[in-house]
Amino acid sequence: MLIPEAFRMAIAGRTADAAGYLGGDDWLARVPSLVEEHLDRWELTLDGPPWHGENAVVFPVLHEAQTAVLKVTWPHPEARHEHLALRLWDGRGAVRLIAAHPSASTLLLERLDGDRPLTELPILEACEVVGELMQQLDRPPVPQLDTVADKAIRWQDQLREPSVLVPRRLTHQANDELKALVASAPPARLVHEDLHDMNVLAPLAQRRGDWLAIDPKPVAGEWAYAVAPIVWNRSEVTAAAFSVRNHVRMRAEVVADVAGLDEDRVRRWTFVRLVLNAVWAAVHTPRSDDFRTRMILLAKAFSD
Repeated sequence: MLIPEAFRMAIAGRTADAAGYLGGDDWLARVPSLVEEHLDRWELTLDGPPWHGENAVVFPVLHEAQTAVLKVTWPHPEARHEHLALRLWDGRGAVRLIAAHPSASTLLLERLDGDRPLTELPILEACEVVGELMQQLDRPPVPQLDTVADKAIRWQDQLREPSVLVPRRLTHQANDELKALVASAPPARLVHEDLHDMNVLAPLAQRRGDWLAIDPKPVAGEWAYAVAPIVWNRSEVTAAAFSVRNHVRMRAEVVADVAGLDEDRVRRWTFVRLVLNAVWAAVHTPRSDDFRTRMILLAKAFSD
């Protein structure tokens, strides 16, 4: 079973999770048998070479003479409820789930057009699409989902840990903002916390609309929390902007306007998430300045 070499290199060496998830090397060794098992389970036929994202490898297949994809994901906490969100959305604004084997982190999904990602649109048009998808995907949450409020407890501990690599002014402000945002949060909704232009594809069938979200990382929270990824993506466009501050804040404002979100809460949540990214990078990639420096730059753009 051929696994793309770039994907193999990205997964190899990942450590096993404390919750019992397999490490990267052990999981990679299981992928061929997982694929074969699910080809049999769902009576599928391979239909071309696989492609991959950061955490999953996707095999084009035929299912009952229809095109589909078999998605096999490296097990990690953020992906464990993907199938629940896709069932709730039922193809409205998101890729349609055909079948799921959650304990194996394996899904059978409708096939979308991998050659037409939302990144093909100019960034502000992409922001409009993201705002529209937020409206389509908006649902009450289910009890199984992680909540932003629970995650915030861990984040507050991270923000209190001093680091010479992230300005203390930013971590102090982010901690204060985080506490205030959680305390004043509206009723929770089902939120795709990684909704950005690389996680949106065009459908193959015209009747399915123009764009569909993929790869949900579902949480129970507010949509203002989910704007940040479209802000930190497309670093090359940000770098070319005459004013980085105006450019990235405009991205957030466009999403907020189209989705009907509170612009102040969008700005504050985006600031918090950018600082959290910088803190994560300071711990996990201390010798690599690029990502951390970019997150600090963007955070300053949202810091009033």
